[in-house]
Amino acid sequence: MVKNKPIVGLDIGTKKVCALVGQFIEGSQKPEIIGIGMSPSVGLRKGVVSDVEETVSSISAALEEAEKMAGVPLSDVYLGINGAHTNFLTSKGVIAVSRASGEIGEDDVARAIEAAEAVSLPPNSEVLHSIPFSYTVDDQEGITDPVGMNGVRLEAVVHIITGSTPIIKNFTKCVLRTGVDINELVFNPLAASLACLSDRQKELGCVLIDIGAGTTGLAIYEEGNLLYANVLPIGGAHVTNDIAIGLRTSVDIAEKVKLEYGFAIAKEISKHETIDLSTISDEEKDRVLRHHVAEIIEARLSEIFSMVRAELKKIGKDVLLPAGVILVGGTAKMPGIVDLAKEKLKLPCQVGFPRETKGIVEKIDDPSYACALGLMLWGFDSEIGKEHFGFLRRGPFLEKLKKWFKSFLPVI
Repeated sequence: MVKNKPIVGLDIGTKKVCALVGQFIEGSQKPEIIGIGMSPSVGLRKGVVSDVEETVSSISAALEEAEKMAGVPLSDVYLGINGAHTNFLTSKGVIAVSRASGEIGEDDVARAIEAAEAVSLPPNSEVLHSIPFSYTVDDQEGITDPVGMNGVRLEAVVHIITGSTPIIKNFTKCVLRTGVDINELVFNPLAASLACLSDRQKELGCVLIDIGAGTTGLAIYEEGNLLYANVLPIGGAHVTNDIAIGLRTSVDIAEKVKLEYGFAIAKEISKHETIDLSTISDEEKDRVLRHHVAEIIEARLSEIFSMVRAELKKIGKDVLLPAGVILVGGTAKMPGIVDLAKEKLKLPCQVGFPRETKGIVEKIDDPSYACALGLMLWGFDSEIGKEHFGFLRRGPFLEKLKKWFKSFLPVI
């Protein structure tokens, strides 16, 4: 790893674009945070690019701010991929052990994973990550690392995370047009997990819920392994829209009402407390009941948690995760949301904050920075040669995207 090389995590969300810059410090196990750039996200809907030019401008603004604060030029980023276009599936690959002695080597493990990857994908889909879950050597199941063991038959159970090729191409195009390169594409819930979850939480069993503006990402762990991941097409912006409709006001005013007066459990708010909208905007004259606003918020958040619980039931982990729920994302700051999550999911719950960071920590001590920090930490680990989840597929898809984009550039 090049000393003092800046490592950039780029989180392109529906509401904001965040670029977080870290730098390697001699003798430290974690990078020091030296720069943060933030800009309103324009040109995206539900994690998907809807206007290329506006998205490029948003990304450029965030990168320029981060570069100015860091005081070093930024040349490449670790880019987060999110959105309901992503998909999670489990596949098995079986191979015969190649050595005459029957000893399993790393090449056998790689072949087993490749065999598991040879699965029929939906049209225009590409593999983002291949994550081994367990191995079976002959009839011995539940093996985490078969290298060095003896056997005739090796089977790998692999979790595969895919994304839509056209959607990812649009993201990649927008980033490359800002003048920076892309080192790696990383699924956002995995990045957020790296920033906010401890090894103990993953071992006991937990679910990370990243409630962004347009989507809600899930990552479920048990015994240190990723069990399941998904992205739901609903988020904090839907709460804002509901308030705007319920109060018959603009989305901008509804967002201010949500941030200043929002509460996730209606029964804890007095039915007589009012909100004077004229203090928020000169265009408004009405007074509204804060209890009514809380009812709107609770209804939408309850729907999100009901969808999460349905995902837990799908994999047989409903109310069966001792380490409980870890909430991240901007909506995780909503007062009362922890108690609502406990009630709806029947699990312990807490808000997740970035762990073990140095530098300008006070600026990112916020659950809304979880993905950006996780992407930067992912990049740091990649630079020093550390693998996550044992094995991750890298390279071919991203390289194809880079070549595809560069083919449109004029020849000088």
